[in-house]
Amino acid sequence: MSDSFARPHELPRWLRPLGVFTLLAFVAAQAIAVLISPADRDMGHLQKIMYVHVPSAWSAFLAFGIVFLASVLYLWKRKPEYDLFAAAGAEVGTVLTVLMIAQGSIWGRPTWGVWWTWDPRLTTSAILLLIFAGYLALRAFTEEEERRARWSAAVGILGFINVPIVYMSVRWWRTIHQPQSTVETVYNTYLLGFFLNLAVFTLLTFYFTIYRYQVAQLERAAEAKAEQAALSGGGAYV
Repeated sequence: MSDSFARPHELPRWLRPLGVFTLLAFVAAQAIAVLISPADRDMGHLQKIMYVHVPSAWSAFLAFGIVFLASVLYLWKRKPEYDLFAAAGAEVGTVLTVLMIAQGSIWGRPTWGVWWTWDPRLTTSAILLLIFAGYLALRAFTEEEERRARWSAAVGILGFINVPIVYMSVRWWRTIHQPQSTVETVYNTYLLGFFLNLAVFTLLTFYFTIYRYQVAQLERAAEAKAEQAALSGGGAYV
């Protein structure tokens, strides 16, 4: 297969330095958060999982917000770019949700004595994960592009409705999960690391979403070129 056929155009050059900067910022934020914060009085060093758990949750919600916005724009404008951007956001958000639930379980085992309990926050988070896992499965098993984009947009919009439910679950129902972390509920000694990681995870979310979108563009361009070659009788490139 020729290189020109496999890669009809390159990824933007600015993606690589952005990725390097994002990685370095992530390592620095984690190091600062862990090194400058003392052990919590009640939870000890287990408290430091907050530096990845809360930012993972926030970033997952952000990614699903991207899915919602891009899906609305697709149904309005019918441009395939919006569909690809929604799909990229869904992939990133699903991975972050898995991380969020896994981190919560790691924290919950020594704190609550169980890896999992059907607490409203955990239950609604699991439902959110299932919705967007279904979204990705729908895209994988629907071949016709326009139909796949329309159905995915509908699922993405409806699935996003669960995001505020997850967020508000600790306030709407009786739950053992602690309320949302805010400036008022986090000690000053932990605030710097907390906000640094929120910022870095936000950057990670945008980077991976943009990267996955660019890769999807390459994949679609390659598929279009292959289809054009097949229709023109040009055969396969070797």
